[in-house]
Amino acid sequence: MRVELHHGAATDVGLVREVNEDAFLVAPPVFVVADGMGGHDGGDVASAIVVEEFARLADAGYDPRRGAEVVAATLEECRRRIEAYGAEQRAAGQSAFSAGTTAVVGLLVEDDGQPQWLLANLGDSRAYRFDGGRLDQVSVDHSVVQELVDAGAITADAAAHHPERHVITRALGSTESSEADYFLLPLPAVERLVLCSDGVSGMIEDDELAGILAATADPRDAADAVVAAALAAGGRDNATVVVVDVVELAHDHPYDSEQQRLSLEQKLGALP
Repeated sequence: MRVELHHGAATDVGLVREVNEDAFLVAPPVFVVADGMGGHDGGDVASAIVVEEFARLADAGYDPRRGAEVVAATLEECRRRIEAYGAEQRAAGQSAFSAGTTAVVGLLVEDDGQPQWLLANLGDSRAYRFDGGRLDQVSVDHSVVQELVDAGAITADAAAHHPERHVITRALGSTESSEADYFLLPLPAVERLVLCSDGVSGMIEDDELAGILAATADPRDAADAVVAAALAAGGRDNATVVVVDVVELAHDHPYDSEQQRLSLEQKLGALP
């Protein structure tokens, strides 16, 4: 089975922040968005570490039948490196130094002999699937307001304006839990995969995001349009998005860098 991937990505510091603490990775078949916390030399370093570790995974290849295990090990190495970096800064005299990051990951794996999307998230960076004109949030925010919504204490509409809407309950390299949630989706159920930081999801409503995705066929143009919409809505945070379209192929094609074709057999590594 060969898979054709078309993808686009965009990021912007926004209209308020001075440093872009977001980072993203487009290294098919591995895609990541990380939203750092801790300011310059804190959040931006933490999110960069996540990208570095998953880029290493993409370069080395992995057993597609052990996707969740591979992702968990990579996230654990991210956590270890971020916490070690923070300890070094505090030992050097920055007693209040902190560095942390969210992470949302999408990679192709194999389940029952078929390629699937494996999604993992920590924090409030999100994974969406867009299929048949409908946008669904796959990931669940690890945040104070989401816990309030789940408990029935506030409505989803109220959560969007809650004063603690940016307080997250899970992250890498911070005092919060670093345990990720995992989701497995068959490729036919995902016409388009979207990973984004809360600088996107917190600025534009899902209906607007769905409208942009429906109106923009090329994922590169879609990514640019999503970030532009977040800026037009106020750009109060760093805004980052990765958009990936997937098509199963029944026959081989020569490599085409413009269309970014991949072979699962080549990119996921040889099976033992």
